[in-house]
Amino acid sequence: MQTKFLFVAIVAASFVTVAAAQYGPKSGPVRPKITGISHLAVYTSDATVTEHFYTVSVGAVKEPDPENAKGVRYALSATQFVEVLPLPDGEGVNRLDHAAFNTESAEGMRKYLAANGWTTPARVERGKDGSRWFDVLDPEGNTIQFVQPPASPKPVDAPNAIGHHIIHVGLLVHDRAAEDKFYRDLLGFKPYWWGGRDGKVEWVSQQVPDAHDWMEYMVSGGPGKGIPADMTQQTLGVLDHFSIGVASVPDAYKVLVDANRLSGRHDQAPKIGLDGKYQFNMYDPDGTRVEVMNFHATEKPCCSEFTADDPAE
Repeated sequence: MQTKFLFVAIVAASFVTVAAAQYGPKSGPVRPKITGISHLAVYTSDATVTEHFYTVSVGAVKEPDPENAKGVRYALSATQFVEVLPLPDGEGVNRLDHAAFNTESAEGMRKYLAANGWTTPARVERGKDGSRWFDVLDPEGNTIQFVQPPASPKPVDAPNAIGHHIIHVGLLVHDRAAEDKFYRDLLGFKPYWWGGRDGKVEWVSQQVPDAHDWMEYMVSGGPGKGIPADMTQQTLGVLDHFSIGVASVPDAYKVLVDANRLSGRHDQAPKIGLDGKYQFNMYDPDGTRVEVMNFHATEKPCCSEFTADDPAE
């Protein structure tokens, strides 16, 4: 009888080992903490009008770009910003360069991913501000950057910013299960909320493992990878987006209206989304959506309860 139990235990242990090797991190370097959103990097076809949008409507502070001499940053805080780069030739409707997450150690993260079979660069990059970073591709080919901020980030004086906390970024996603193997199984992202219309799952929110910012799968476009051939720039700009958290979207909207800061395309008024949170959408001149969103829901969400704590100021 003991032999039988021993055999069952060995088989069970072997199954767990195989499952961990296939779907989760292998033994080796420990994953460094992922502490939130760093930035979204987008393209502009007209730097002047884009600057007006990000400095006036959003209220961010323009700074030089330590990563790319051709780019600029529009900072909301010492460690969060929008990076704007010149539109490369041949991009078509795409206006997204990469999404980025802050980590306590860029080199540690690079080694962790490499040890778990992910293709990584040979070394991390170093910025003039003391930051370190590297890029990888997620399962659908989206460029994802991991940034180690400077040891002493320079404070940002942005008194007109509509908010100072980027609480999530959203990316076009086709295959939720494939993306989960990277973000959930390997990186440790945790579920926050999901929802959709007409019985479909359209939005899947996954919080970073060591904070409350999240990335949002914008499930659209059918099977495959990349940008569908029939997708317009306007639709893609809705999907590839970032969100600034505020205590009250109606109050933030009133500030924008009273100061005549709204320009270009935007919602006519705040609304409550299916997640029960107030939101207000603005669009930069190339169509990238900037979603101003309440930190907390004011109504019961559809589809799924929130399964983790909300971000805060």
